[in-house]
Amino acid sequence: MIQIGDVILDPSDPLVAAALIGGAILLVILILLIMALRAAARSARAAEPLAQQLGHLGQHVQGLAQGQEGLRASVQMVSDTATTGQAQLAQTVEQRLASVQQQMQDRLADNALRSQRSLTEMQERMRETLHGSSKQTTTSLTQLQERLAAIDKAQDNITKLSGDVLSLQDILSNKQTRGAFGEIQLRDIVSKALPNDSYAWQPTLSNGKRADCLIHLPNPPGPIVIDSKFPLEAYEALRRAETDYDLKQAVAAMKAAVKKHIADIAAKYIIEGETADGALMFLPSEAVYAELHANFPDLVREGFDKRVWIVSPTTCMATLNTMRAILKDARMREQAGEIRKMLRNLHRDVELVVERAGKLETHFDQARRDVEGITTAAERAGKRAAKLDNFDFEELDREVEGPVPITDPSRAAE
Repeated sequence: MIQIGDVILDPSDPLVAAALIGGAILLVILILLIMALRAAARSARAAEPLAQQLGHLGQHVQGLAQGQEGLRASVQMVSDTATTGQAQLAQTVEQRLASVQQQMQDRLADNALRSQRSLTEMQERMRETLHGSSKQTTTSLTQLQERLAAIDKAQDNITKLSGDVLSLQDILSNKQTRGAFGEIQLRDIVSKALPNDSYAWQPTLSNGKRADCLIHLPNPPGPIVIDSKFPLEAYEALRRAETDYDLKQAVAAMKAAVKKHIADIAAKYIIEGETADGALMFLPSEAVYAELHANFPDLVREGFDKRVWIVSPTTCMATLNTMRAILKDARMREQAGEIRKMLRNLHRDVELVVERAGKLETHFDQARRDVEGITTAAERAGKRAAKLDNFDFEELDREVEGPVPITDPSRAAE
């Protein structure tokens, strides 16, 4: 470093190096000038051309001095610019450091706020989760209590149902109560399928026998009897059979019981001229009915031969619905004469309506013609009023002198 007054010059700087080189050149020139002046003192006369050259050289040296001065000013300007840039750079760095510090503080504050908010939300969710779990546990306990109560109630119902089953077994174990059970089931089915006036309960026939139910069907086929039978002992023996001997005994008992019921119904409730040529044996058990049709087809054929048709609750309902259609058709035939009479009266009423409609149409035609005449007269009166409205008396006074001729009204209308 080279310090000249308050200015510090750096030899590595190109401008400073150029200035130093220029100074060295100037120093060399001064030395040469001094040497030339000394030589000129000895040979002044012979060196007039040299003096002129020295004058030119002095001018060049002066120009070099001026250039050196400009170079020094440039160096000073560069130094000032560097100082100013360094100050601005320091200020910019301080501003950026302050800005970065402020941004860091803002981010730290924002992160702290977010962390606090996330912690609060997490605490709220945990509280809600704990509250929901507690509420759900309470609800589950309540539902469990309700289900336990329902189970207790179901247990009571099962106990009651067991008692009912036992009582049903007691009912079915007695022939009289079993017959009453079948009649009650038959009453329920018949009352739901047929009108009240189409059947009778416990009617007495001409032979003195009383049937469970008599359906009043028209001839043919005529009134038909439904009798309830329930061969429960034979069926239970068949179900309990474990050996071949027990099975044979149960099959024989089943056949004997059903054959006896079919024979009794055919002998008691099929009366020629009084009832239909057939009767129905009602079995109040679908299981017994299915057993007969599955394993005892000969009993079913024997019932067909004696015109005794075996029905279960399901097939009995279907049969009764068919009977209901027959009753409806018979009642329609009974009312056919009344229906034809009503149709004749209806036809006469229709003819009267047509006749009166024709007279009304005639009146309408006359009224239409009157309306058309009124419309024509109104149009004609309107035209005449329009002509009178367009009639200009002042124009007539100006053009015609003397009395105004009066035209014939009939021609004016034309």
